Amino acid sequence: MTRPGLAAKPLSGWVLRVVVSAHVVAIVGQPVFAGVYLSGDYDGLLLHEVGANAVTSIGCLQLIVAVVVWVRLRQVWPFLATLAVVVAETVQYFAGLEGALWLHLPLGVLTIAGLVVQFIAVWRRPVGRKVEEAGDA
Repeated sequence: MTRPGLAAKPLSGWVLRVVVSAHVVAIVGQPVFAGVYLSGDYDGLLLHEVGANAVTSIGCLQLIVAVVVWVRLRQVWPFLATLAVVVAETVQYFAGLEGALWLHLPLGVLTIAGLVVQFIAVWRRPVGRKVEEAGDA
């Protein structure tokens, strides 16, 4: 059963949900890996680097899926939200490489918070093409 005014959820909407979910899982591991490093286990820095590469890659994949959702379902908000997260992740990535922890840490917190909000939004909001009702024509 679908909500009034919305078509059934197409595959692209579900793919977006899966990719955003994977993105959240990957990004939540980052502070854990940083904490392992800061507690004296220097292998944690390698885990943090591998995690950063995974998060960045999933972010790029999410951007592609968000473009598909925009084109197929005529919903731009997933693209705009994903673009903001990916830009923040990219700045944070390079800040981390440069050792600019004054930027890397707070931007990391904001990026995780933003992605969690996006995760909630894609699972709570219907991701489907709006259907015009008879009275709207």
